[in-house]
Amino acid sequence: MHLIMESLGGNTVNASEFSLVSTKQQRIAQLAKQSPEMVFTSLAYHMDIAWLEEAYRRTKKNGAAGVDGVTAKEYEANLQENLKGLLERAKSGRYKAPPVKRAYIPKGDGKGEVRPIGIPTLEDKVLQRGVCMLLEPIYEQDFMNNSFGFRPGRSQHQALRVIWRETMEINGGWILDVDIRKYFDTIEHGQIQAMLRQRVNDGVITRLIGKWLKAGVQEKGQLSYPQAGSPQGGVISPLLSNIYLHHVVDVWFETVVKPRMMGKVYMVRFADDMLVGFADKQDAMRVMEVLPLRFAKFGLTVHPEKTRLVPFNRPRKEDLKPDEECGTFDFLGFTHYWGRSLKGNWVVKRKTASKRLSGKIQGIGRWCRDNRHLPIRDQHKSLCVKLQGHYQYYGINGNSRCLSSFRYAVTQLWMKWLNRRTRKGKRNWDSFNDFLKHFPLPTPKIMHSNI
Repeated sequence: MHLIMESLGGNTVNASEFSLVSTKQQRIAQLAKQSPEMVFTSLAYHMDIAWLEEAYRRTKKNGAAGVDGVTAKEYEANLQENLKGLLERAKSGRYKAPPVKRAYIPKGDGKGEVRPIGIPTLEDKVLQRGVCMLLEPIYEQDFMNNSFGFRPGRSQHQALRVIWRETMEINGGWILDVDIRKYFDTIEHGQIQAMLRQRVNDGVITRLIGKWLKAGVQEKGQLSYPQAGSPQGGVISPLLSNIYLHHVVDVWFETVVKPRMMGKVYMVRFADDMLVGFADKQDAMRVMEVLPLRFAKFGLTVHPEKTRLVPFNRPRKEDLKPDEECGTFDFLGFTHYWGRSLKGNWVVKRKTASKRLSGKIQGIGRWCRDNRHLPIRDQHKSLCVKLQGHYQYYGINGNSRCLSSFRYAVTQLWMKWLNRRTRKGKRNWDSFNDFLKHFPLPTPKIMHSNI
């Protein structure tokens, strides 16, 4: 039997095991598609050792350890027995969801603000991944096409492509930029569990999700139990958040809002980031008025300051520049604005949002400062990876100037902090350009020319 060249703690995994998991998922998906009203009451029997082995393979191993301090290397030392014990506890109801460890990561807004996340234990991640593998085939048949966040085969760039196409079709129109205040912290446990039972009412699955929702948060030795929310960082959290907003917004928008609009309307949602475009201003005003009421029914709040209605009408052909009736809006890290194409026509263009750009530059500055004493080759390798990653996301057509600005800023910061390593032999621009011939930084590259 052909073996997949991958090791799980020294155990080479048979290709047939992966095929078996994939076949099960395909059957679940087919049944969900054929019976959209069906409630799945028996799912957990699909989850066996082979299923958890695949869940373990898909789980990131290089993250920080949870509250138990167990690393992937330690868990793999006795992987088969650990997975067998995990499976038995999950199905018997004896599994206890450990609290997540609170950590903070930069928001990337250039202001130095941080975002709280939860770090589950490795074993908890594996079990959450296993449950996600059961639920995703079902909900991927239910989710709307306007949802792009944390879904297999969907990305930010696909969402950007839809926004460009739709805004061009309605000549810009009116853009409702919606911000949900502290979304992940305000998901109501009772509501999400009720939503789940409309489609999945397997006792093992619903019991596990209930335990994860109620798992405590450990921070600085203190344990707390939030009454609402889904900890950011949990493997199951993105799927739960999509299920919640699927019921709260997506279905409502398609079945209730759209039929009542006078003009064309579209919505694009990436997790809790939501954008609605309208051809008619009165439609936009009506939805802006009713949206807070809709959210309030599910314990959610529209942020009154960050949610705004933006006029985004295409400028007239004879206009030399957009007027005050043609604003701009930010979404998924890009500022959308009207500009001239090479043929002289007005088109929607995108550039790196200024807050994102400044935040990225400040992040590079901190990295150069903290790592200035590393060997030059190591610094060069890391900076190349960071630049390539930046180009991979922000490298869309029309954004060359911002890409070049980012590379120039990185070059300046690297020279600045290399010069701080020593008082002697400081480089000026001429000598640093000679230095860059031996350690060149990647030049900007458009990675997504069809967006």
